[in-house]
Amino acid sequence: MSDHKIQELRIHRISIPAKAVHSHGSGDVAGISVVILEIITNTGITGWGEASPWPVFTGTAEGNAAALHVHLRPHLIGQDPIQVEKHMNMADKVIVGHPEAKAALEMALLDITGQISGLSVCEIVGGRMRDSMGMSFSIANPNFGADLDDIAAMWEDGVRIFKFKTGFAGHQFDLMRCQKLREIYGDEADIRIDYNQGLPAYDAVRCIRDLEAFRPTFIEQPVKMHERDALAHITHVIDTPIMADESVFDAKGALYGAQHRIADIFSLKIMKSGGIRRALEVAAIARAAGIEIYGGCMFETGLAHAAGAHLMAAVPDLLLQCEFYMATYYAKEDILTEPFPVKNGRVHVPSGPGLGVQVDHAMLAKYAVAEPLC
Repeated sequence: MSDHKIQELRIHRISIPAKAVHSHGSGDVAGISVVILEIITNTGITGWGEASPWPVFTGTAEGNAAALHVHLRPHLIGQDPIQVEKHMNMADKVIVGHPEAKAALEMALLDITGQISGLSVCEIVGGRMRDSMGMSFSIANPNFGADLDDIAAMWEDGVRIFKFKTGFAGHQFDLMRCQKLREIYGDEADIRIDYNQGLPAYDAVRCIRDLEAFRPTFIEQPVKMHERDALAHITHVIDTPIMADESVFDAKGALYGAQHRIADIFSLKIMKSGGIRRALEVAAIARAAGIEIYGGCMFETGLAHAAGAHLMAAVPDLLLQCEFYMATYYAKEDILTEPFPVKNGRVHVPSGPGLGVQVDHAMLAKYAVAEPLC
């Protein structure tokens, strides 16, 4: 037990426009709409968390704000913030689902715990296995000419990993873009493919086999999230590694996925799993089954990216690197006082206590879509 008590919760709903529309097999996105959680202790320490939902994938910002404000707040005021598992167990009992709200809660509690102890979040949850990791950028602009300009600029920045969002504008468009990138950058470009559930199961194998000519590192979530048998079949007949994203949310989904070998790779995301430590449970199951992991993200600010970086820093093995590009290359602005640390095509793990980042209150006010809930 500590002498620190949770005194106040402030819940901010914000929306930041994007530099360009990103299209996916499951829909278009033109901005970052998230919930920012601010937990303040009686000793003056502030912990920050973020819920980053996507309505077609996990949930809504409105629902997660209500989960935090209406359902979880009464159980947190006056409580010791460092009793993280106690509070997360409570959250699972109080509300079903809402993994993003739970992720935001855990994030803020770990941030406070880190500030109290002087340890970074990755050190609290297991240890710092790495200080940086390669960053992947998602090629998703319907205007491929604009994407090529962005890729050229990022190439100068040292980015070498590019993930094509496919299945939204036809098979020939997908083939053309992959061919163009190979022609320009050759084998130095690490190409990945993400359908975001965009292929009909009956036609998925044919489409994927066409794209294998461009030697992608993996093919992500070609079919609908519930079509796990079809995903397993694709994994078994396609040579390129297949990654499950929407089909594996939490430890239970990871256990099923491992038992039925639905994929060769799991995309690890804090928002799906309901927090950093729950995501590490997914990673442990994958590791035991010989399934690789990848550091994925939702539509996030630099705050959630910082938490994601701490998560991936604590994973024992990381061959496929991570995303965490939104704050640098997608959003028009970010909410952190200092830029999220991306340099030479690599995400650098913040090194200060807790999450190691600070939120700019002025940016929260600038992009607020409602008054904070207090």
